[in-house]
Amino acid sequence: MRKVILMFSLAALTLTSCGTKKKIAELEQKNKECQDLLNSTSVKLNLCLSEREALEKQNEYLKKNNSELINNVGNMTTLTQQGAANIEKALESIKEKDLKISRMQDALTKKDSVTLALVTSLKSSVGISDPDIEVNVEKGVVFISIADKLLFKSGSYVVSDRAKEVLAKVAKVVNDKPTFECMVEGHTDSVPFTGNAVLLDNWDLSVKRSTAIVRVLTKDLGVKPSQLIAAGRGEYVPLVDNKTAENRATNRRTRIVVLPKIDEFYEMIEKEMKKQ
Repeated sequence: MRKVILMFSLAALTLTSCGTKKKIAELEQKNKECQDLLNSTSVKLNLCLSEREALEKQNEYLKKNNSELINNVGNMTTLTQQGAANIEKALESIKEKDLKISRMQDALTKKDSVTLALVTSLKSSVGISDPDIEVNVEKGVVFISIADKLLFKSGSYVVSDRAKEVLAKVAKVVNDKPTFECMVEGHTDSVPFTGNAVLLDNWDLSVKRSTAIVRVLTKDLGVKPSQLIAAGRGEYVPLVDNKTAENRATNRRTRIVVLPKIDEFYEMIEKEMKKQ
């Protein structure tokens, strides 16, 4: 009977892990698409700036050309019809390019402002003076990295009381941003986990630690379950090599990935790109 229960438990863990890996893959793909879109937008923006500079030079040339024509006919008050039309057309083109550039810059500025405001809020709430808690930004995504010694005992996935104090600060920020999503990632070092009746390896341990933190955030701290994603990365995304005890301690961590809803800004950029 115990063997049957164990088999069902392992099957459930496998399904959960597969589902989590799929969600992580989807999020990573979405993040890549967003980054590609930002890169494409930057190229478009530079192209628009170059075109505006060329149009300004063309405008100066046309003005000079018209001035010479006026001097030739001895009439300083009359522009040639064709020259005036060309100047007006060039000015309208410059205005149109300026408007598109301004809209793109506004969209990128708003996106950066959301990220900056979030980082400032997190650092203020969590506290940047603690060396075991790190808040940073990578490619427009905010990460909160918490050392395992604040969260769990060695080989355990039971959340410590000290961890609940730290997580309460994170929960406050998340609760203030109901449209945000957070992915809780568990990371281990490369020392093999011996396994027990519940856990098989480091990957199992990292997933269990992630779900344990998710439960604290939802059940104890009032975060909406729909905002959270539990993920285990095992030993496979180390920050440093695992050759020393100090490095292994660095790699044992929980990372909370904060994903603000910035789709509207990307939609704005896409619309402007399609108009060109």
